[in-house]
Amino acid sequence: MPVVDSTQDRRTAVTQPGSRMARRAAAAAPPPPPPEDLPPRGHRSGGGQNGQTKMRVLAWVSIGLTTVMVGGTLTAYTAYRDAFGNINQEDAKKDIINPRPPDTGALNVLLVGSDTRAGAGNARYGQQLARTADAGGKRTDTIILMHISPNRDKARLISFPRDSMVQIPRCKNETTKQEMPPRRDMINSAYNTGGIACTMSTIETLTGIRINHFVEVDFSGFKNIVDALGGIEICLKSGVNDKASKLVLPPGKSLLNGEKALGYVRLRKYGDGSDIQRIKRQQIFLSKVVAKATSTDLLTDVGRLREFISAAGQSVTMDPELANDTEQLIQIALSAREMTAGGVKFTTVPWGPDPEDPNRVVWKQPDANELFTSIRTDTEVTVTAQPSASASARPKVTLKPEQVKVQVLNGTKTVGKAREVADELAKQGFNVVGVGNYEATGGASLAKSEIRYAKSIDTAPDYADALAGSVLPKPQPAAGKVKAVGAQPYTSTTAAVTAGAGTKGTPIVQLVVGEDFDSVKVTKLPDSVNKDTITASEQKNVCT
Repeated sequence: MPVVDSTQDRRTAVTQPGSRMARRAAAAAPPPPPPEDLPPRGHRSGGGQNGQTKMRVLAWVSIGLTTVMVGGTLTAYTAYRDAFGNINQEDAKKDIINPRPPDTGALNVLLVGSDTRAGAGNARYGQQLARTADAGGKRTDTIILMHISPNRDKARLISFPRDSMVQIPRCKNETTKQEMPPRRDMINSAYNTGGIACTMSTIETLTGIRINHFVEVDFSGFKNIVDALGGIEICLKSGVNDKASKLVLPPGKSLLNGEKALGYVRLRKYGDGSDIQRIKRQQIFLSKVVAKATSTDLLTDVGRLREFISAAGQSVTMDPELANDTEQLIQIALSAREMTAGGVKFTTVPWGPDPEDPNRVVWKQPDANELFTSIRTDTEVTVTAQPSASASARPKVTLKPEQVKVQVLNGTKTVGKAREVADELAKQGFNVVGVGNYEATGGASLAKSEIRYAKSIDTAPDYADALAGSVLPKPQPAAGKVKAVGAQPYTSTTAAVTAGAGTKGTPIVQLVVGEDFDSVKVTKLPDSVNKDTITASEQKNVCT
């Protein structure tokens, strides 16, 4: 979508007759700013247009608060356009100097909590920095990737422990613009020296996930938003008396104002004192913010809602593409209803202690990469064409992965590729029965992967389609199997099912791996990921 230069131009673009954005806007048009002379709440109608307006506001606020403090910003743009001018914008993408992953159609937003020392509200929290080249004296304790599926119907928030030791790629220093060489360091050091551009590039390099947008929220913004919500109630099994953060809380329930809430989410000397436990506290706290921000009490109170939106808008920085893309914001709003119905998942990257330093952590492999692959392979669901009148009337068979027998053949020159792909398929539940090689004409590598099935079996195309849907890029199944070279049975301790179990008499489909093969879609995550994943609905009863 082209970037427009004024609010009037943006409105014209949205309402252009017949445009795709006009059709979306007709279905979910944002409400206009409320006039100053609104009647008291007791005299307003509870249904009709007012009821629709509340639902729209609910949608915008809910998605935003799920993503730390973004909700006020998104709502400010759609409900109260006068607050849009308060949102800071930064074109960080121009400073990314590393190759970027492809866009899959998902919406991936990097969320960073900044403790810059700039501004009176932040100065008391900023840390003294030893390196003068650091980017304006700012640090981050919070790095979260918000992933919204391509169909905008489910979401996952992934927390990256700040103590993670990772490979930081080459980046520009945010202050000097000089290129910094790659290094092994804590993940939050990317932000300290290279700002949001280096942080985006680091996450992209480590995960292979394209970051579409970013949002930064500073300390003052966090405090103001919590205060605008009237505080957030938490429940503790044991009390807190931390001199460093000047935070004193009793066991049981406490209502935290903005100042105490900031101390709570940044608290380190509590429990086992680990960054991992602090992340879990943040996740629980954010779920409570979501619940309160989407409550009827806030949405029906015009004064409080204005205060909340203003508080969010003043302390948020985002990329211009997100701030100015009306259609993108509408897409986020339309997906909010699903995401606030218990569909949001909070996940921490699988980790273990760093062998070189017990005070640091490293990501547990291959579990972490499987988590990233699940996000990276969450691609747009395509609508299959309707069969022609001359096509067979046989109903299509719905198959589970364990019902599909697969022989994997290596059509490339990479030794062991068939075994590698077979292992990926087995982890996702496919019944891999054999591996081998395929020799293309002339001895060259096969350029594109192929899926082959027997011509003589009527149901074979259904099995081939089930396999094709889990391979990226997706091959087009074709009738006629190819000759396998050096074929042998496949055995694996990671297979989800025993080869041949419950599939007697079913056809064997061939996957011939080509040079374009990227990955197998990950839908079954390892136990280490699942145990550190909490849904929004599960976090409602944390006090019990």
